[in-house]
Amino acid sequence: MNEKNLDGGTKAGKRARGKASRPASPRRRARELALQGLYQWRVGGADAATVESHMPHWAVCGESGEPAPVAVGSVAEVADADGDFYLALVRGVTREHAALTERLAPALDRDFAALSPVEAVILLIAAFELAHCPETPYRVVINEAIELAKRFGGNEGHRYVNGVLDKAASIIRAQEAENKGQP
Repeated sequence: MNEKNLDGGTKAGKRARGKASRPASPRRRARELALQGLYQWRVGGADAATVESHMPHWAVCGESGEPAPVAVGSVAEVADADGDFYLALVRGVTREHAALTERLAPALDRDFAALSPVEAVILLIAAFELAHCPETPYRVVINEAIELAKRFGGNEGHRYVNGVLDKAASIIRAQEAENKGQP
């Protein structure tokens, strides 16, 4: 999975040309790492334990607080990620993928199996968050999914993700979506 701009250039190239970006939040880094691991799961057929074993050691071992070796990536790539949130996403999506797919189905314009693997995994992550993380406003869940799709997905994938999740949020979080215009 490459990080690409919509114009086909790399994100690193855009930053190098002077466009500064702020560091990702711990939860965003956890989502990025979960996307990468769940992509392996979807495309390669790896089970959750295998996905976890290929990711940073802290994610597998939990909250020991002790520095640990890193299996994939560098310490800089994972140091700021929320390990517990990463685990919740990977384990939750792999455990509940069938139910999450069913919850997304009314918002899709095609069979889930026909989606690109990147967009499919982003939708599963967001559906899991919508269903199980009520402390995160649904608009934040959608925006985070859009950012993942812009960074890792196809040229127009972020638009598709936005449309599907807007419909799905009105089903999964109906009350919150109905009250979106009210304080």
